[in-house]
Amino acid sequence: MNAETVLRSEITCPECGHSAVETMPTNACQYFYDCTGCGEVLKPKAGDCCVFCSYGTVPCPPIQTGGECCAA
Repeated sequence: MNAETVLRSEITCPECGHSAVETMPTNACQYFYDCTGCGEVLKPKAGDCCVFCSYGTVPCPPIQTGGECCAA
């Protein structure tokens, strides 16, 4: 990870529009996120690796650094 990697992202629920600033994990993808507004469980959109890449203002750290997110 380089000095310019952003670790916080504002995630917005597509169901209710509630937003929250969250710290992204650097060692794992976050596939699920429980909206603190309506309780909806968010999952990544097709083609995205995690909820931050789908609903956040900043993509996850591995994507920011040009790597692959959670390669199996």
